[in-house]
Amino acid sequence: MTDAARVTALLRVEDLSLSFPALRGDRTLVLDCVSFDVGREETVALVGESGSGKTVTALATMGLNHPAAVIEGGKILLEERDLLAMDEVQKREYRGRQIAMIFQAPKASLNPLVKAGSQIARVVRLHQGVEQKRAEEIAVGLMRSVGINDADRRFHSYPHQLSGGMAQRVMIAMALSSQPDLLIADEPTTGLDVTIQEQIFELLLELQDRFKMAILLITHDLALVAETSDRVAVMHGGHVVELGPVEAIFGEPKHPYTQHLVGSVLRADRRVSFKGRPPRPGEGVDYTTTGCRYAGKCEHRFAPCAGVRPSLLQVGSVAGHLAMCHLYDENYAQEGKAGEQRAVSG
Repeated sequence: MTDAARVTALLRVEDLSLSFPALRGDRTLVLDCVSFDVGREETVALVGESGSGKTVTALATMGLNHPAAVIEGGKILLEERDLLAMDEVQKREYRGRQIAMIFQAPKASLNPLVKAGSQIARVVRLHQGVEQKRAEEIAVGLMRSVGINDADRRFHSYPHQLSGGMAQRVMIAMALSSQPDLLIADEPTTGLDVTIQEQIFELLLELQDRFKMAILLITHDLALVAETSDRVAVMHGGHVVELGPVEAIFGEPKHPYTQHLVGSVLRADRRVSFKGRPPRPGEGVDYTTTGCRYAGKCEHRFAPCAGVRPSLLQVGSVAGHLAMCHLYDENYAQEGKAGEQRAVSG
C-alpha cells in the first residue's frame, strides 16, 4: 500500500497497548504498541503462534475486550474515528454495521436454544430495522448467498443439527447481514476438514469481491496467507515484528522470527500450525523485558537485544516492508554483523 493509500486506510491501529493482571498483582502488557492498517477491499493477515496477541487485537478492534483488560494507550481509527474514544452506545453502532467478526468454533458462538435462521434474522432486525417477516426473508436469502442448500428448511435447524462447515456459513451470513466495510475472520476454519476449509475461504474471497469488503484474517495457516492475502503482519510476544506485502514477507523475510516461520513452511512443504496453550509470562516469551521479546530464541542476538527495544523500521527494497529488529537499525547493525562474524570465525 502506498503512503497516500495508508493515510486514507479504512482501519488504522496505532501503538495499541493492552494489559492483563499478572500473578503478583501488577499488570502485563500483552499488546505493546501494535500498529498496522487495513485498506479498503484489502486482505491483511495477522499471523503468529498462540499467545502472540492476534485475537486480543481483533477483540480490541471490535470493542469486545475481556473485563480484566485495560487499554494502556494507542488508537484504533476507523475512517479516522477513534473507536477507543467512543462510549458503549457508539461502539454498538459501528459494531456489526461497519465491522463484523466471525469467530473460532462457530457452534460455540451460536445460541444452542435458538434456530439458526432466527439468530440471523435477529441480527438483520437489529441493523436494518425491518419487521420480523422481512428479516426472516432476508435471513433465508443470506443463507443461500453463503452456499447453504435448502435454506428454507435449514432456517429452522438448531445449531446441534448443523455440521461445522454449515455452522460457520451461518456465522458468515450473520456477519454479512449489514454488509460491513471490514470483516474480521478469527481462525474461521478451526476444526474443519481440509476440503471444507478450502470451501469456506473460497466463499470469503467471493463475498469480499461481491460486497467490496476488507478482510482482517487471523490464522496460523501460512500457506493460506500466501494464497489469499495482500499484506501480512507477523506478531510475536504482543508486538508486530514484521509487516509488509505478502510477496516480501514470503520472498524476503527479514525478522528472525518470520524467517523461522517461513523456513518451516518451505522445509516441510506443509501448513504450519502452532499447538498447545499460549505461553505465559516467563515461558517462551519474556513479557517483562525492555528489549526484544524474541531475543531468548534468536540465533542473531547481540548486546542491545537484551535491553533496548527495537523499532519498526523500513527494510529491504519494497515500500511498506517493516521489521522490528536491531539488525536493521543503523545505530546497531554494524555491531550485530561484527558479532556474527566473530561467531563464525570462532
